[in-house]
Amino acid sequence: MPRTFPLDKCRNIGIIAHIDAGKTTTTERILFYTGRTYRIGSVDDGTTVTDWMAQERERGITIVSAAVTAEWKGYQINVIDTPGHIDFTAEVQRSLRVLDGGVVIFDAVQGVEPQSETVWRQADRYLVPRICFVNKMDRTGASFERTIESIRLRLGANPIPMQLPIGEESGFRGVVDLLTMRATVWDDELGKEPIESDIPANLKTGAEEARNVMVEKIAEFDDDLIMKFLEGHSISIEELKSVLRKAVIENKATPVFAGSSLKNKGVQPVLDAVIDYLPSPLEIPAAKGYAPDDSETLLERPVDDNAPLAALVFKIVADPYVGRLAYFRVYSGKVVQGEAVLNPAKGRRERIGRMVRMYADRREDITEVYAGDIGAVLGLKDSFTGDTLTDPKDPIILESITFPEPVISIAVEPKTTADQDRMAEALRRLAEEDPTFKVRTDESTAQTIISGMGELHLDIIVDRMMREFRVQANVGRPRVSYRETISRAVPEINYKYAKQSGGHGQYGHVVFSMEPLERGNGVKFENKIIGGSIPKEYIPAVEKGVKEAAESGIIAGYPVTDILVRLIDGSYHEVDSSEMAFKMASIFAFKEGMQRGGPTLLEPIMKVEVVVPEEYLGDIIGQLNARRGEIQGMEIRPGNAQAVRALVPLAEMFGYTTDLRSATQGRGVQTMEFDHYASVPESVKAKVTNS
Repeated sequence: MPRTFPLDKCRNIGIIAHIDAGKTTTTERILFYTGRTYRIGSVDDGTTVTDWMAQERERGITIVSAAVTAEWKGYQINVIDTPGHIDFTAEVQRSLRVLDGGVVIFDAVQGVEPQSETVWRQADRYLVPRICFVNKMDRTGASFERTIESIRLRLGANPIPMQLPIGEESGFRGVVDLLTMRATVWDDELGKEPIESDIPANLKTGAEEARNVMVEKIAEFDDDLIMKFLEGHSISIEELKSVLRKAVIENKATPVFAGSSLKNKGVQPVLDAVIDYLPSPLEIPAAKGYAPDDSETLLERPVDDNAPLAALVFKIVADPYVGRLAYFRVYSGKVVQGEAVLNPAKGRRERIGRMVRMYADRREDITEVYAGDIGAVLGLKDSFTGDTLTDPKDPIILESITFPEPVISIAVEPKTTADQDRMAEALRRLAEEDPTFKVRTDESTAQTIISGMGELHLDIIVDRMMREFRVQANVGRPRVSYRETISRAVPEINYKYAKQSGGHGQYGHVVFSMEPLERGNGVKFENKIIGGSIPKEYIPAVEKGVKEAAESGIIAGYPVTDILVRLIDGSYHEVDSSEMAFKMASIFAFKEGMQRGGPTLLEPIMKVEVVVPEEYLGDIIGQLNARRGEIQGMEIRPGNAQAVRALVPLAEMFGYTTDLRSATQGRGVQTMEFDHYASVPESVKAKVTNS
């Protein structure tokens, strides 16, 4: 099957934003105006294409990212609508890893909100070029200028307004295009027939001033253009577009557009901007990776259908009808149905079975996926999120995707014996699908503990387990995922594991040093053995022992983190030494090092933002202080409201939404996301260890 669109006419974009900024509503309009749907779905009515899960439609929020494909003016646009709630941040992260560009949506009343910052930083990390859409221009308190200023100040971005709104708040009717200096107004109910006209007289002066600012900002990216501008020569629209496109792709500028998706105004110019300013797969850097047997030499794969295959699995979906579905992005070569590919990280071959192009929850069968495109395949046995699929003759391992660790846990237990096996299978499939969802068995209580990114995250998981997999279960109260670490360095731990029995004995001798690391570094192991005092073949067993011991600390059995273990010396016995002996020596040495290193308990600290009417400000600050909160700052919001930013331990945030609503007569809202781990005060530590 030949390629439908040439590579330079393909765009892979994500719709990203804070919760409730209008991502799904905007995606619905994109599908309608590109002819993929014949009616506009509503989030409130639960009739949208991309929010297809029952849980999404009931709650009116996006939970899983959904992929759709549309065509606009001869271009193919692959769109991924991502969640806005922080509990589902992994969905945004893995989508950004494989996308070439992003449309970031902002609420014109609220401006930059907490999750807007999070997704912006994630896009920075993956160097994703972006355009901005200031949505909800029709709402009371909406301000295009204030939103742009908050993008500049809070995100450190370089926003360039490409439009000027016509009308304010409920009077918003359209926009002035500062490139063409023409006005576009949407008067029909569905917004399908925009009316282009001259700029209204009352906006002409403001539009000319705004255009001068825009032209100067764009001209700064090109020496020839800035000279033209300074000398007063006219600059063509094509020149401005060309220079701005280059600046956007290099992440030096972000064009900003205005509209109201719900009122069907301003979406078509955003589609034009996706084509004009966001890159095709040909314009992003070549995929980089390493050979399976050489992690030092960097390899590159060009965006070419005839190059060796390099594809990244970025999402697994446990589909109740067809089984496990793996989404992948092809960076070079092509994936062909029936062919064998290699998963080099696991050294396993996979056969490509049925392939589909996803349209939200609907599937269109395809036989080939080309370089620069996104597809999904059924039946992969050993490949999961972050794995590479590659040509067996010319393998490469692409950079994987890293995800944050879960911060909250609950216990679940099946109601009947029949539910027991079903629950184990359901949790296994859900964990395969979501890398931020973890399942483990508590050794002391034999309970099944599930962990995730927040209360809503676990609530959705349990709901899916009960509905999709028909498991009846009892659910415990939420618990905090604490961590343990050491507070001081231990220069030497000398441990000799020697057992003598009939026949061969067991002998392993290790000498460690241990030191605390900065927060967020996990457990690191370094081999500093010189001269072969421990043979090379035993070093992996030593590392395995360290990692295994770190799974359970000595204060209350929580996982150990932020610690560096160096293997500095040791000895072995020609006959009695074994991998098991060195592993056991490492486990005991690690536990001893923890005892001597001043063990301390760490708790997750959340970044909280509370928006309340000004008259409740004092009460809210009092509430946060009482919950061990540390106030970081305040900001005035439209409508006589105040936004309070604070760092608060997660343990103190359970049930806070109810208290907030009670204190503000239901008018306060809060958002919360994980920020870092910090030491637990002694008074709290005593409660945790005794509970």
